[in-house]
Amino acid sequence: MNTISDSAIVAALGRQLNRAVARQQVAASNLANVDTPGYRAKEVQFAETLDASLKASGSDAPIVADTDGVPARRDGNTVQLDRELLNLSRASGDFSAAQTALAAKFRLVRYAINEGR
Repeated sequence: MNTISDSAIVAALGRQLNRAVARQQVAASNLANVDTPGYRAKEVQFAETLDASLKASGSDAPIVADTDGVPARRDGNTVQLDRELLNLSRASGDFSAAQTALAAKFRLVRYAINEGR
């Protein structure tokens, strides 16, 4: 039996929320270390995370790695303020979109339970 909370849509939206939160956390960590000498900026690896979540492993944990191809400053730090602010904004937008879709899904369920009232 397929329950409401087990539906594919709810599960997919839940994974999207988790990925958005992980991206926000990584961007916040990078921003917190913008002045730390030698700090290597991190990013959530989308393709690898997607592959891992599609496999039977059941792991939805995001894969985080150092950013590639980002030039380091003299102090060895690779955090780029504008890039991190953009990443934070995009993750926030993705979270809001998934949250809105999930809320709409549950409004439809509530509507059905209340028989259209």
